[in-house]
Amino acid sequence: MGGAIFLIILVVLVLWIVSSCIRIVPQAYAIVLERLGAYQATWGTGIHFKLPFIERVARKVNLKEQVVDFPPQPVITKDNVTMQIDTVVYFQITDPKLYAYGVENPIMAIENLSATTLRNIIGDMELDETLTSRETINTRMRASLDEATDPWGIKVNRVELKNIIPPAAIQEAMEKQMKAERERREAILKAEGEKKSTILVAEGKKESAILDAEAEKQAAILRAEAQKERMIKEAEGQAEAVLKVQSATAEGLRMIKEAGADESVLTLKSLEAFAKAADGKATKIIIPSDIQGIAGLAASLKEVMVDKKTE
Repeated sequence: MGGAIFLIILVVLVLWIVSSCIRIVPQAYAIVLERLGAYQATWGTGIHFKLPFIERVARKVNLKEQVVDFPPQPVITKDNVTMQIDTVVYFQITDPKLYAYGVENPIMAIENLSATTLRNIIGDMELDETLTSRETINTRMRASLDEATDPWGIKVNRVELKNIIPPAAIQEAMEKQMKAERERREAILKAEGEKKSTILVAEGKKESAILDAEAEKQAAILRAEAQKERMIKEAEGQAEAVLKVQSATAEGLRMIKEAGADESVLTLKSLEAFAKAADGKATKIIIPSDIQGIAGLAASLKEVMVDKKTE
């Protein structure tokens, strides 16, 4: 009975020792193995076996990118302003062996290193430059921390300034400055709006005046063209009347000539024309210079008429 119990205990002990010698490493992890206190190997992802009592797992290392948020650190700027700045560091373990044996407490080491590096960088900058140069500070800190942590098997991927907290008096002054700047921009925008509105009104009046002048010009041109056409029609009517008078005169002369009228008849017709001219409507009558000849012709005509009556 006692031998059976001993055998069971021995079997359980053997199984426990065998199971403890089998290790499965998950993805994104690594195991640092020691043999008799000295570094032996680094196990990657998969199943591994170790010698009992001789080899042991020194450290299980997380190879994923890690984020550490450090509390605010007091720093002094070049112009002697004390402010609080907290940082966020993104790092990744690239060499498990160096990480296991390089430094005792890597996170604390990174925190202290980031604090001293931040003080050195901010100490060379003034307050205004510090508030507007976050990207520059982040880049310089990342480069310094990456170089310092390389012997520890750590790669610093990114460093971000989470908060920059200046003193209360400076915060109040900054708020007043920001308020004044906003009011100044509002006044500028209002003035620019009024200026644009005035310009638009003036341009509208200008365009209206131009359109009115153009309309008046077109109206004047149309009136001038209408008057021109009317004058042309009147001239054409007068010319047509003159032509008709001349045509009638020529026709009368032709008929007189065909009737065999001599010079005496023509002269008599001229006297009749003078008689019509002196019908009382004209105030002045122009008598031709050969009026005596006409009078003589009239006397001759009278004698002829008397002789005809005697007969």
